[in-house]
Amino acid sequence: MSSASTNPNPGFLAPPPTEGAGAGAGQTSGSNDAPDSSDPNQPGPADAKTQRSRWPTRKMTLKSSSNKRLSILGRANKRHNGNEKNRLSGDPNNVNAESQGSEAEEHSAGRKLYFNLDLPREMVDEDGAPIQQYARNKIRTAKYTPMSFVPKNLWFQFHNIANIFFLFVVVLVFFPIFGGYNPGLNSVPLIAIIAITAIKDAIEDYRRSNLDNELNNAPVHRLRGFNNANVQEDNVSAWRKFKKANSAFFGSLWHAMQAIWSKKAREDREKQRLARQEAEMPRRSIETQRQSFMSTRDEDIQMTPVPSPMPRQNLELPNEHDERRAHQQKQLKGDVINRELPVKGSARFHRDAWKDLRVGDYVRIYNDDEIPADIVILATSDPEGACYVETKNLDGETNLKFRSALRCTRSMKHARDAERAQFWMDSEAPQANLYKYNGAINWQQKFDGFDSEPHNMVEPITIDNMLLRGCNLRNTDWALGIVMFTGHDTKIMINSGITPSKRARIARELNYNVIWNFGILVVMCLTAAIVNGTSWARTDRSLSFFNFGSIGGSAPMTGFITFWAAMIFFQNLVPISLYITLEIVRLLQAIFIYSDVEMYYAPLDQPCIPKSWNISDDLGQIEYIFSDKTGTLTQNVMEFKKATINGQPYGEAYTEAQAGMQKRMGIDIEKEGERARAEIAAGKVRSLEGLRRIHDNPYLHDEDLTFIAPDFVADLAGESGPEQQAANEHFMLCLALCHTVIAERPPSDPPKIVFKAQSPDEAALVATARDMGFTVLGTSAEGVNLNVMGEERHYPIMNTIEFNSSRKRMSIILRMPDGRILLICKGADSVIYSRLRRGEQTELRRSTGEHLEMFAREGLRTLCIAQRELSENQYSAWLEEHNAAAAALDDREEKLEAVADRLEQDLTLLGGTAIEDRLQDGVPDTIALLGQAGIKLWVLTGDKVETAINIGFSCNLLNNDMELIHLKIEEDETGDTPDDVFLTRVDELLDTHLQTFGMTGSDEELVKARDNHEPPDATHGLVIDGFTLKWVLHESLKQKFLLLCKQCKSVLCCRVSPAQKAAVVSLVKNGFDVMTLSIGDGANDVAMIQEADVGVGIAGVEGRQAVMSSDYAIAQFRFLQRLVLVHGRWSYRRLAESISNFFYKNVIWTFALFWYQIYCDFDITYIFDYTYILFFNLFYTSVPVAIMGVLDQDVSDKVSLAVPELYRRGIERREWTQTKFWLYMVDGIYQSVMAFWIPYLTVVSTSFVTFNGQNIEDRTRLGAYIAHPIVLTINMYILINTYRWDWFIVLCVVISDAMIFLTTGIFTAQTSSGAFYGAGAQIYSQASFWAVLFIVPVVCLFPRFAIKALQKVYFPYDVDIIREQERQGKFAHLNQAPLDKEVDATTAGRSSARASTSSDSEPKGKHMHYASVDEDRRPIYPPSVATRTTHNPRSQNGSDGTNYTGHRMSLDLAPPIRPSFDRARPSYDRIRASMDRVRPSFEASSDFTSAARLSRIESSQSAGHLFHRRFRGLSMSKSANQ
Repeated sequence: MSSASTNPNPGFLAPPPTEGAGAGAGQTSGSNDAPDSSDPNQPGPADAKTQRSRWPTRKMTLKSSSNKRLSILGRANKRHNGNEKNRLSGDPNNVNAESQGSEAEEHSAGRKLYFNLDLPREMVDEDGAPIQQYARNKIRTAKYTPMSFVPKNLWFQFHNIANIFFLFVVVLVFFPIFGGYNPGLNSVPLIAIIAITAIKDAIEDYRRSNLDNELNNAPVHRLRGFNNANVQEDNVSAWRKFKKANSAFFGSLWHAMQAIWSKKAREDREKQRLARQEAEMPRRSIETQRQSFMSTRDEDIQMTPVPSPMPRQNLELPNEHDERRAHQQKQLKGDVINRELPVKGSARFHRDAWKDLRVGDYVRIYNDDEIPADIVILATSDPEGACYVETKNLDGETNLKFRSALRCTRSMKHARDAERAQFWMDSEAPQANLYKYNGAINWQQKFDGFDSEPHNMVEPITIDNMLLRGCNLRNTDWALGIVMFTGHDTKIMINSGITPSKRARIARELNYNVIWNFGILVVMCLTAAIVNGTSWARTDRSLSFFNFGSIGGSAPMTGFITFWAAMIFFQNLVPISLYITLEIVRLLQAIFIYSDVEMYYAPLDQPCIPKSWNISDDLGQIEYIFSDKTGTLTQNVMEFKKATINGQPYGEAYTEAQAGMQKRMGIDIEKEGERARAEIAAGKVRSLEGLRRIHDNPYLHDEDLTFIAPDFVADLAGESGPEQQAANEHFMLCLALCHTVIAERPPSDPPKIVFKAQSPDEAALVATARDMGFTVLGTSAEGVNLNVMGEERHYPIMNTIEFNSSRKRMSIILRMPDGRILLICKGADSVIYSRLRRGEQTELRRSTGEHLEMFAREGLRTLCIAQRELSENQYSAWLEEHNAAAAALDDREEKLEAVADRLEQDLTLLGGTAIEDRLQDGVPDTIALLGQAGIKLWVLTGDKVETAINIGFSCNLLNNDMELIHLKIEEDETGDTPDDVFLTRVDELLDTHLQTFGMTGSDEELVKARDNHEPPDATHGLVIDGFTLKWVLHESLKQKFLLLCKQCKSVLCCRVSPAQKAAVVSLVKNGFDVMTLSIGDGANDVAMIQEADVGVGIAGVEGRQAVMSSDYAIAQFRFLQRLVLVHGRWSYRRLAESISNFFYKNVIWTFALFWYQIYCDFDITYIFDYTYILFFNLFYTSVPVAIMGVLDQDVSDKVSLAVPELYRRGIERREWTQTKFWLYMVDGIYQSVMAFWIPYLTVVSTSFVTFNGQNIEDRTRLGAYIAHPIVLTINMYILINTYRWDWFIVLCVVISDAMIFLTTGIFTAQTSSGAFYGAGAQIYSQASFWAVLFIVPVVCLFPRFAIKALQKVYFPYDVDIIREQERQGKFAHLNQAPLDKEVDATTAGRSSARASTSSDSEPKGKHMHYASVDEDRRPIYPPSVATRTTHNPRSQNGSDGTNYTGHRMSLDLAPPIRPSFDRARPSYDRIRASMDRVRPSFEASSDFTSAARLSRIESSQSAGHLFHRRFRGLSMSKSANQ
């Protein structure tokens, strides 16, 4: 290499500043080689040639990704792509929140990183230190630090208006002139509420902080002894040092205190000490040779996924220029290592903490490690740079994703290689899009055989070359990378947002009531000030003669002082004790939720953990639930259940969807399920016995067998003839070969092989082949090694054409042992059927189509397998075209697609498979129950549309009679389409569907929708993908989208990013002003969990981030029904009733004081002794109202689940309303009048009120006459409003009533009581006292009692009727039924619910047959076996959830169709019988046996396609005319 290539002068090596973030990816020789004029020794632009290294590409989900790539390619050919700039310069408001965080940020300058090169002068300051500052890799989801806790927490708490008022009153009490008794005593309640809330917040945040520390201190191997010129070594400011020291001090103090009493804390400290010692030890650099799992063998180009849907018209084939380039690329290989550069040898990989990583650091990640930052992959243990990652925490998918190292850095293995590598990287700015990244690596290299000057080389960096924070490295020994983004700049953190401070809706609305009460208080104070000031101003009254003058010296000043004295005097009208009580109530509610054994999950030792204690009442008002799919609704466990081979169906299964279908037909699913499970268990025993008779398979384990098919085993043994035996063997051989799984052998005895795949579907297929005796032993660069019935074989793989969601298929090309070349293709059934050889296999296609339809109706994911034999000439010609297409710079994906499509024709059908995506236990029942409660469930998933639809049917979100509105616009790969065109298309699409419901999307319709909380009819569902969602969230369209979704029973948003999830939640929450709940288990769900009013995290093996950010952590989705329908409804109703009663009791007490001021010129004289003032909220009345908020139950938990319609009062927010508040206020004022004037008139208007002739007109004794009946009235009022009268609450009421007698008797017996001395004995001995004590509660409570009685008899609520039925014993059966079993309570209570459920209602036959349907939307089998030819989308689109990679076959043609054999097939007969019950025999269908149907399918490649925007489910109901 020449000296120019090793010269570190940045003027030559560094490219000039670029416009956009990814501009460096597109630099060519003309731009990269611009010399620095200050250096005369540098060559000019023409002296160096630029070569481009090849790169793997990947289908992006957003337009911008393809656009950026086109820009790179355009610049490579020295073409300027003007559309790129124009598109990026559009209005950022034209896209949703995610787009604003991604595309708009591309305007900002990206970042440049230099390695073993000096930074350019413009990137350093005068001291030579780098100017650019990057985010730290330390993250914090906690809201507080030890230093910021006190001021920040006080700031949050004093957002509460009531707390500001209480603080003001406490300040007033410090001035004796206003009549305050004891400032310290008056401040105790405020201090108590502030302290209790602060302690609660501290505990919550401490837990978050512990999780943060665990993550920040996680180990990672970082290269030390290497000069990272991109960051300053020690750039910690003095302020940060102080904060760190502060946190360390308080942390050490707390841990030291813990270690005193906790043995576990001492053990943890010792582990940390040992870990720190281990971190100082360097880890030796290793170079591990692994087998290659790349798909191509004969060339250095990976077959890439293609973006456009199939079939495709007018695809461009590779040209001569592409062929020349393919030949040239084989001669060049980029390498960034400068072998001539001397090394110090001091660099070593040491164990370090995540938080210490910096941008530009080298890191080595090992198998199963979590990725600590966004990293560019330089090299892996695979020679071809391949690695696999699991992105569950990022996008919710547990299938493995393929990633590859940069081609120019794959030779880097050791720390010394990092010391010799010279290159710089151009990167875009941090942005939120998980599926897009643009950058470039630049270096200089000299090639043998070319001119002696070094060539400026550039290789683009895409998302396929990135490992994102939060993912896990799988099935790869190690990966070496460069840290590109750290901390809050990483994609996962950008999508997560900040931890919000959530307040319950009632708490927010309470501020309005506090303001109203404060207004009433001001009026009372003004009245007192004016009257008292006026009284002192008059000189014709005895007041001016017998008093020593006013306290203010003048009437105005006296009135002013009286105003503030009255503010202290009547302060209970804004009750601080209410807030203390609410905190205690919510704490106890959280404890009860935590202690509920019905939400305890023993396998994980996981109860329901309330992480936010103050929003339990929000759980009772949820109207919309937003759920993730993978790991939340499903277990993401795929099980092979059924197959159809050579026209013969196999497999026994009883799925959730089948049970739901039978339930709708009125079948007793309990008995049917038991019978089916017994048959399946017996079938499994027979299958295992038969398999072991055929071959003693050491890899067959009883517990792993999911394909229960005794008839298949019998046919495999040859009982039905050699033809079917050969067909079954060949089919299983295809499953064992057609995949990209990795076989692993964990230590076990007997031996066991498990499979890790890019898709769990693939793992299920290969696992079933293993169980049948066709075991994958491993894969290599040459092919696949199998154990076939005890015989080890090797099958060489020649090419692989990858799967993606657009192609919906994958293919392999392999050479058979006899020399024949076979292509095996597997994929979505509609795609395979459209590529079958015409005019052949008519009967096989018909029977296979019927079987696949039945499989799909059972909720299984279907898949077809076919093959084609190729001649040597056909393969050679195709291979040349393939190589040319792979080397093309222009339209590479389209050319690859065209080449692949030409080969995947004239296929021979072999059969189909059916896989079950296992739902979590109880998911369908939970969703049905939530739907009956009036809650709308939306699924927001990163999965494919077809997969989400499958799950929708399986879990009762969708049904066969529901029309699916599919909102989808095609993405423009060229990027030439302006944003306005997309917006117009989406607008037209929304208008079309809104017209179906007679709507236009107007503001008036939105107002009506906000007031309408009824669930929509189960006639429509909506499915939308992420790209279309990006446009419907635009400001001009989101209202229409919202109104359209309002009309749909279920909404599925697919392929959405975390930011889009949060945007959807925000749209519904703010658009409809409803309460929302989000539930998920991964880091990709954090944003929506934080955005929703209530966030629920699924705690499991994965999902730490979701639990960290959630308000409630549960172990299973089914626990959500109990959390919401039981605890949520109880908490909301209890709290609403408690608050109303609290306001009532303070009103009656405060206004009793107010009425007395009439008789003393409002001079703020206390009618009650001060002990009554202190004890009123402390002992006399606070306990019953608190017990009501904690223990009251209108109905039991079992009845709450049996009659979920009771929850609708919470959705409609009827328990806490402003009307209710004012009714309680008016009732309190009325009762205060009665409670004051009845005792007053009893005492004042008589000459003697005692038997001994002594008068008791003293104000404090009169106050005792008033206080006793008030306390009794309040507690009885609370008891009347309490539904559940058990011994405990009655005892609390009795004790509270007795407290006033007890305290009065004891206190008045003491001489320290002053003027009140002896009052107890005096008033208790009077008959008038006992008369008042009886009359006042009766007069006060009679209106309330009468109205309540009339309401319950003549205008009962739903709960009143249910309670009556419960007392009649109509729910007695619930006491014997398990809580987690669905109970049919229709006869017991559904008739009482005013809001009828729509989830079980059958729509009136609105469906019609459409003669012309998009073939990509049709079932691939002949017409529906149902009389009404509607369409179940799961049957044709739902099968492409597998990243299929085909392999070889042992037969070139399918065997002849075998005759039908008479034998029991319980599962097949069961589903067939359920279909026959609702339709005539399938032979009666005129379209079913016609050739026209198959010809339409076969001609789908050449026929024009109309995008049909509605899916139609296969109707399980009778024909509309029956």
